[in-house]
Amino acid sequence: MNAFDFAPLFRTAIGFDRLARLVDATAKVDASYPPYNIEKTGDDSYRLTMAVAGFRPEEIDLTVQDNTLVVTGRVASEAPKAEVLYRGIAGRAFERRFVLADHIVVEGADLQHGLLHVGLKRVVPEALKPRRIPVGTQAPQLAAETAKAA
Repeated sequence: MNAFDFAPLFRTAIGFDRLARLVDATAKVDASYPPYNIEKTGDDSYRLTMAVAGFRPEEIDLTVQDNTLVVTGRVASEAPKAEVLYRGIAGRAFERRFVLADHIVVEGADLQHGLLHVGLKRVVPEALKPRRIPVGTQAPQLAAETAKAA
């Protein structure tokens, strides 16, 4: 069974359409190429490392849209210099999609020794961070009356 029918869920639920798109996209992904690692490098920071041997920086494109990081590799068509008897290093074009949680931003990317490193960090806006409310000794109504009297 490769297909999921979310229609019964959506008859009574509102706002879960993004979940259905996520499940559909996950079912269609070729998860084997290129290989990658996802590492947690700190409390709110992550690093995505992809093995992209044979690609130059100008052949790789990173795009973030709608909480999705899309990494695309396009190989420039060059004439082979020699006859290849066995090709074990894949040099084909690819597109990988990673769904990012809310407030995850891409800090930067670099390509070293055939590995693409993408830095990711969770940046929670000040309005969503917990804040401490001071406890006063006067009731709010009494404090307002004291301020009017003064």
